[in-house]
Amino acid sequence: MHAVRCCRLHTGTETTGDPRRAPWPSPRGSKPHRPVAPADPQGSAGRGAEGPCTPRRPASVPRPPQLGFCGLQFLRVTKQYLPHVARLCLISTFLEDGVRMWFQWGEQRDYIDTTWGCGYALASAFVLLNLLGQLTGCILVLSRNFVQYACFGLFGIIALQTIAYSILWDLKFLMRNLALGGGLLLLLAESRSEGKSMFAGVPTMRESSPKQYMQLGGRVLLVLMFMTLLHFDASFFSILQNIVGTALMILVAIGFKTKLAALTLVVWLFAINVYFNAFWTIPVYKPMHDFLKYDFFQTMSVIGGLLLVVALGPGGVSMDEKKKEW
Repeated sequence: MHAVRCCRLHTGTETTGDPRRAPWPSPRGSKPHRPVAPADPQGSAGRGAEGPCTPRRPASVPRPPQLGFCGLQFLRVTKQYLPHVARLCLISTFLEDGVRMWFQWGEQRDYIDTTWGCGYALASAFVLLNLLGQLTGCILVLSRNFVQYACFGLFGIIALQTIAYSILWDLKFLMRNLALGGGLLLLLAESRSEGKSMFAGVPTMRESSPKQYMQLGGRVLLVLMFMTLLHFDASFFSILQNIVGTALMILVAIGFKTKLAALTLVVWLFAINVYFNAFWTIPVYKPMHDFLKYDFFQTMSVIGGLLLVVALGPGGVSMDEKKKEW
């Protein structure tokens, strides 16, 4: 009787409900039980081994990106704090430069006046604009208020300093400034709210929004920072470093295994930054102290941009996203 009733339920001739949701009545005091198909001694590789009363298998669920055990553990532990750390690292160079403008007001004013011959008033206005613009932008970013306006203001500071300090003709510093702009693009993409869709709650997977193109541009510009770290000599360590670094840069740029590649670059760049830009080991009165300090915090800003990639993902314009459609 049990087998006949179960088969009727399966074929739809009985209207007592789904056997998976309505368990069989059982004697008082015992737990309800469900009909179980007899075990298959040869395994359940084929569909023919399943009986008519066997519950249906759940639909296949897409697997999460394969980051490796260490990468998944890192993301799981730092999920709540990683975006905040990324923003702090990203604005660190602007914060340091704004404070330096305050303590080196006279030197910065005299340098601008001597280089451009603009006069005392304009040189002072330039230093004041840099000081207020950078510190105000940092406060807005950290407080999550008017982040988009803060990013536009910091973009303007980068462009102004590129011209004022003749960075435009120095390829290495220009590429680093562009990488810093890439980090700001990622921050702008993070703060940009998605446009409202006419179908509420339905994602548009095949349409590329401006936010996704910002993430693409930010990833590509961040790669420029690592191009300045390549060493063209014949030593084994330099050749290995160039090969591994180039491979990771390409992965981040095209958006393939993006989180793992970006996390690896964060560790690698942080180690290089601490080793080569240790400004705290140089006396303050030496010019090299300021140069290393500038490089250190600018590199920390690029690390912040990479941490945003780790926290938020590569975006829609990436191979990781296209793999979901394949």
